[in-house]
Amino acid sequence: MLHISSHVTIPDSEIDIHAMRSQGAGGQNVNKVSSAIHLRFDIAASSLPPFYKEELLKLRDHRISDDGVITIKAQQHRSQEQNRADALERLQLLIQSVAIPRKKRKATKPTKSSQNRRIESKKRKGRLKGLRGSID
Repeated sequence: MLHISSHVTIPDSEIDIHAMRSQGAGGQNVNKVSSAIHLRFDIAASSLPPFYKEELLKLRDHRISDDGVITIKAQQHRSQEQNRADALERLQLLIQSVAIPRKKRKATKPTKSSQNRRIESKKRKGRLKGLRGSID
């Protein structure tokens, strides 16, 4: 069971985990041992509450496909167990990130004095550049 919050858990049967060989440098260990973990989690077919599903599908994350499947590849560690824990932790953090409500942006306008300072700065720069011209 993957615990997302005190009320939300994901059963292990909904998380598809496959071991495969890691990519990149690493010597003989990379060629012999299947230590990388490929995790797949189908959002629509999961037992997550509807709020979590909607928010996850709204996310613009490269790990979430158009079909609503989260794909995480963990191959940072040398052992399969560490990579499995890393992949599950990354899935947990991704799902927990949608539970935190985003702050609404307050529309603001620049103050009159900050507008004046900006204009004066532009005038000063313009005068300075004007003095750089050739002398007749």
